[in-house]
Amino acid sequence: MLKENLVMLRKMNGYSQEQIAEKIDISRQAYAKWESGATVPDIEKAARLAQVYHVTLDSLLKNESVEGIGILPPAPQGKNIWGSVLLGDRGQLVIPKPARDKFGLKAGDRLIVASDEIGIALLPAEFFENKMREFMTLLTGKPQPEDE
Repeated sequence: MLKENLVMLRKMNGYSQEQIAEKIDISRQAYAKWESGATVPDIEKAARLAQVYHVTLDSLLKNESVEGIGILPPAPQGKNIWGSVLLGDRGQLVIPKPARDKFGLKAGDRLIVASDEIGIALLPAEFFENKMREFMTLLTGKPQPEDE
């Protein structure tokens, strides 16, 4: 798990083993042993690696895999990949339980569907509506009423 993540992250970021070793103040040989799985870093060095790669310590130490894709690199801190969903005949999808739990989503919640050229995003309607009221207040200089 850790060794695969170290290799993926280093290559994705375009670093050599030597460059990463310098960043966390160890020898290239020590880092190479971590990538090969011969040894593992102590918690302090692992935390430094997570910082260098902008990932959480937890995501550095475990693997995420998605069916049909395989092992994914650790997501940047604050970002998540929850897995894949199937789109139903009428456009329905089921949000994976860990994602629902993380964001406190439950049946009947309203979500705003937003997009760009790449994909879609789901936002809690209340959050989106509050941000829009704040924006309109800034724009007009007048407080915006809440919808009933």
